[in-house]
Amino acid sequence: MTRSTRTLAVLCVTMLALVTTTGTAKRASAEPLVVDLSNHLVAITTGFTGTDVLLFGAVQHEGDIIVTVRGPDQDMVVRRKERKIGIWVNSESARYKNVPAYYASASNRPMDIIAPKSILQDYRIGLEHQRFIAISDNPETDQKVYRDALVRNMQNAGLFNERPAKISFLSNQLFRTDIHFPANTPTGTYTINVYLIQNGRIASVKTTPLVVSKTGVSAEVYEFAHRYSALYGIVAVIIAVVAGWIASVAFRKR
Repeated sequence: MTRSTRTLAVLCVTMLALVTTTGTAKRASAEPLVVDLSNHLVAITTGFTGTDVLLFGAVQHEGDIIVTVRGPDQDMVVRRKERKIGIWVNSESARYKNVPAYYASASNRPMDIIAPKSILQDYRIGLEHQRFIAISDNPETDQKVYRDALVRNMQNAGLFNERPAKISFLSNQLFRTDIHFPANTPTGTYTINVYLIQNGRIASVKTTPLVVSKTGVSAEVYEFAHRYSALYGIVAVIIAVVAGWIASVAFRKR
């Protein structure tokens, strides 16, 4: 899809949101916030290299918008490496629960201007306000050091955005933003929260799910490998042996 075609598609989708919102307002009391996604499924195929999902919406009255995208929670271990006898080895470690497999945010203005810190903390808006549960056998472990390392590793992997993406208002009511999912996006059900903030207070919240799932041949191989792990290992070894034998025969003939 060319840039001009994509822009035209965005405008059409956003105008559809406006028409829907206007029609709803005439039938009943209008919703203060209406949101939707261009696609509620991110399909990971063999050639998946990442994708963008368009989030668009409309507000009844002027206000600020913050969007958060959170992937399924998981347990993670952060290890510290130390150099001993000339080699780097793992030493101390810290385990965390409730770590999102993916986290991103977006806003039309800086978040600290839109809302007070207490609001951002209460609603866990922003990467710095995520509450990872630390599990450590050593009470002297400096959790801040390990937490910062965890966040840094996830940012380097492209799974935590370093700064909020930009939300664009096409008028006083219509807004849009792109949510980027890299090639290594984990599968699962993602939660997207959209906050309408007026006068430093949250006026409305909309939540919509998004599913990231493997499809096609890669999904079948993934499911087979996890359901029949022993058989998958045997098949992999056989394929490797056969491929090696074919290669040796081909080079022998030369």
